[in-house]
Amino acid sequence: MGAESLCAAPGFDFRARLQLAWERFVPRPREKLAPREMTTTRAVWFFIIALTAIRLSMLPTTDLEFDEAHYWMWSERLAPAYFSKGPGIAFAMRASTAVFGANEFGVRFFSPVLAAGTSLLLFYFARRLFSATAGLSAVIALNVTPIFNIGAFLMTIDALSIFFWLAAMFTFWLALEKSPYFTWYSPLTGLLIGLGFLSKYTNAFELVSVLAVLALAPRLRREFARPGLYFLLAMFALCTVPPIVWNAQHAWITLTHLRSRGGVEQGFAVHPFEVLSFLGAHFLAYSPFLFLAIAWGVIASWRRVNQQFKVLFLMWFGLPVFSFYLLLSINKSAAPNWDGLWLA
Repeated sequence: MGAESLCAAPGFDFRARLQLAWERFVPRPREKLAPREMTTTRAVWFFIIALTAIRLSMLPTTDLEFDEAHYWMWSERLAPAYFSKGPGIAFAMRASTAVFGANEFGVRFFSPVLAAGTSLLLFYFARRLFSATAGLSAVIALNVTPIFNIGAFLMTIDALSIFFWLAAMFTFWLALEKSPYFTWYSPLTGLLIGLGFLSKYTNAFELVSVLAVLALAPRLRREFARPGLYFLLAMFALCTVPPIVWNAQHAWITLTHLRSRGGVEQGFAVHPFEVLSFLGAHFLAYSPFLFLAIAWGVIASWRRVNQQFKVLFLMWFGLPVFSFYLLLSINKSAAPNWDGLWLA
């Protein structure tokens, strides 16, 4: 049937259909930000650039910590995986030391850079969901958190982990905005989760968050029948190949290590004081005010989780990780940085 026949069909608005098709492939430009939002955005950029410059200047002031030195040794012997971690940290250090040399600055270079990237991602994500003011508040709260500041100075797996977690969270939201149409944000989300997994295996929990959001939001359940989700999973699966192959060649040593670190190697028992230790460590590491504010926010928002999609989305990108380590801490207290992803 030709275009003329379609135009002649009763009830068919050819121009409207053409406009709809055009908007599908060529998104409308975003509306200009209000002057106040522009001012806030500039303030955030200035704050992050200034803070990053200060952090970079401080990198050579102390010797490497044990973990940093350990990861640097890995970077001198690149491999698909290592005894306890994926290869992400080693490749990052190899890149920075290749440019700046095998010194404190070279080893730590990416820690403040990733902290800046995480802060910017958080700002733009919060601005998209709420407002520029909310984004500014989130960035300030993140950067006054003790454990985040440590990660913005010392180069550990957590700097990479939280950056990729938040990046994947953002791209997944963008993918949902395009639903029901396919978008490359879906495979990009899978890639970012995979890169996070190669940095810290805990990042695999983000798949649980993705599936939970799709399953619990009725209008999104059709995504299980669309290709976007499976492109996402396929990209993640590709990223798991290196550590799986390496572990298969090394008697699955990482699984043994994780069982030992989790305290489940000799069985599981209930130890209430371990839970208190877990909560107390979080109370201090994340600052008492922020930890209580987040706890109160979760409790206050629980009734609205099925009424407001933003609440559901944010809730399920934090709960799985925190809940898992809280459950694990019934037996043996988990370190506060193990589940740091819930902060994002």
